[in-house]
This record gives sequence, structure tokens and C-alpha cells, in this order.
Amino acid sequence: MHKTGGDNPKKLVSCPVEATIQVVGGRWKVLILHRLLEHDMRFGELLRALKGVTARTLTKQLRELEADGIVSRTVHQQVPPMVEYAITPKGRELEPTLLAMHAWGEKYG
Repeated sequence: MHKTGGDNPKKLVSCPVEATIQVVGGRWKVLILHRLLEHDMRFGELLRALKGVTARTLTKQLRELEADGIVSRTVHQQVPPMVEYAITPKGRELEPTLLAMHAWGEKYG
């Protein structure tokens, strides 16, 4: 058993699949990652691209992904400040898994 990030960083997970689900689980995280695999995006772009997500939920999901090292947040010093989100190298390692999930969903969804 090992520890992983997410809502409860002290929760122990019993297998690698559970660890993966804990990091990318939920409706919005997978969709956020799918968008960021295409290109870096600002918060407002993500909010518009993910129809139905609230700003509060998006903020929470992005913070969790950032805490897990899957997404990076860059603040560009300009007026007004611009915040941009990008997938990290660690997050990029999830691409084959996300693409496989996409293909499975197309076939059976």
C-alpha cells in the first residue's frame, strides 16, 4: 500500500488502478486533461470548453491536479494577470490511458 494525492492525502490505496482513479477520477478531471493534451489553456478557455462545469468546481479540480503534479499553473505578469494551465510531463504519461478510455467509450458508449 502507498499514499497518493487527492482529496485525502493520508488515504492508503491498495493497488495501482485505485491510485490512478484517485488522481484522474471524476467527471471533470478526465475532460480537463483531454483538453490540456491538445494545448495549454487559460482558466476562462477551460470554463467555456467544459460545458456544465462551474468555476468553483473547475478551480477545485485544477488545484487537485496541480497538487498531484499532473497539471502546472503559470501566472503571466501582465495587466490583468493571465493564468495558464498546462499538462506536466507526469500528466503527459497519462495520454495513452486517456486515449484508450476515449477509444473504448467510442466503441461501447
